[in-house]
Amino acid sequence: MKIKFFRHPPTSELPFSIGAPALIWQVLFFYLPLTILVVTSVLKFNEFEAFEGFTFEKIAFFLRPLYLKVILSSFILALSNAILCLLIAYPLAYFLAFTKKHFKNFLLFLLIVPFWTNFLLHVYAWFFVLEKEGFLNNLLRSLGIISEPITMLNSHFAIMIMMVYYYLPFMVMPLYSSLEKMDFRLVEASLDLGASWGQTLRRVILPLTKRGLKAGFFLVYIPSFGEFAIPELMGGDRWMFVGTVVSNYILGDETGSLGAAFTVVASVFLLASAVGLYWIIDRLIPGRAHVKDAT
Repeated sequence: MKIKFFRHPPTSELPFSIGAPALIWQVLFFYLPLTILVVTSVLKFNEFEAFEGFTFEKIAFFLRPLYLKVILSSFILALSNAILCLLIAYPLAYFLAFTKKHFKNFLLFLLIVPFWTNFLLHVYAWFFVLEKEGFLNNLLRSLGIISEPITMLNSHFAIMIMMVYYYLPFMVMPLYSSLEKMDFRLVEASLDLGASWGQTLRRVILPLTKRGLKAGFFLVYIPSFGEFAIPELMGGDRWMFVGTVVSNYILGDETGSLGAAFTVVASVFLLASAVGLYWIIDRLIPGRAHVKDAT
């Protein structure tokens, strides 16, 4: 009996079937809730909870300066966090990518370990570090830098410290992945040809790691924009951000539709700002073709 081997696999629906569960999951837990959110924001009911039609009054309500200021505060918080994480993560990822392998695995393990513990434990740990009688104040007093303890909790400083601490791994990992794949001989060639470290970074390293940089930047920027827990816990409910306003309305007895409307307004701003930042990064950092032309 002869066994026939097909050079090309038969055409079937198998690839679609394998990807169907992921597609169903995305539809049920992303597109459907998003559709419900948008529809809820424009529905109009009378005092007897009877449907009357559609209206943009709730969306227009959140276009006032008070709420636009909240959105602007969230934008500044998210952008500051993304930039600070990038400035810290890039040299760290560079060191991880080009260190020896047995040390590299241990350092990556240390980077991932915080994800194994509960988020609230991280917050309370920083409470002990930043409080008036905490580790940081005691260290500064012992070094003679300050004479009286500084109030660090319930401040923008505490919020930013916790934001950078929590989101830093999301920036490091994509950068590390890009740097590890980079051919280090290009860096050596650039330096041998007389380029400075600044020129090599701008014209060789950054273009080759541009994809990882953009991935890490938006992995930090987008969730930071709607962050609720960190500003609430570390800021002491003294500042209003997008996440705070959304939670206050959504958790209210009769204000759920207002929360949906504000979410739509904030999401439109987030999308527009993300597109703008993507364009700016593309203009500031040349692509891989620039390195190929240079070589």
